[in-house]
Amino acid sequence: MKSEADPLYDWLMTKALRQAACAQALGDVPIGAVIARGRELIAEAHNRRHIDKDPTAHAELLAIRQASQTIGDWRLTGCTLVVTLEPCCMCAGAIVLARIDTLVYGAADPKAGAVDSLYHLCGDRRLNHRVNVVAGVLAEQAGQLLTQFFLSQREMGKK
Repeated sequence: MKSEADPLYDWLMTKALRQAACAQALGDVPIGAVIARGRELIAEAHNRRHIDKDPTAHAELLAIRQASQTIGDWRLTGCTLVVTLEPCCMCAGAIVLARIDTLVYGAADPKAGAVDSLYHLCGDRRLNHRVNVVAGVLAEQAGQLLTQFFLSQREMGKK
């Protein structure tokens, strides 16, 4: 796990945070993801699990699908995926399978994170691809968005 100050990562994370805000505005968990190839943004997505009634509609998977369509290949070598929350097992597996070079995430997920917190899928030497991981980029903003969302959900449940 690395944490690096990089203006490109900050810019991309800002885009991912905007996507997360879109999910929140639609009533879904505020997680956003973007994919860039070099400095070119090729995919933007946000969680749509509740919206689409699809347990696999995570921001990362939707961004991977969009990026694959954009470049016309399932292999996303040379690409960086930036997501506001540490990916779960499903998403970390998809990141490895898509051959993404670099994963940048904001907030850690101690309950479901499969990159650094609970598992280390993106760096597991038993797998055929390993992903460079940069953790903690704009983590406070990403974490606050999620905290505020779940607080408001609990408040709504009390009414």
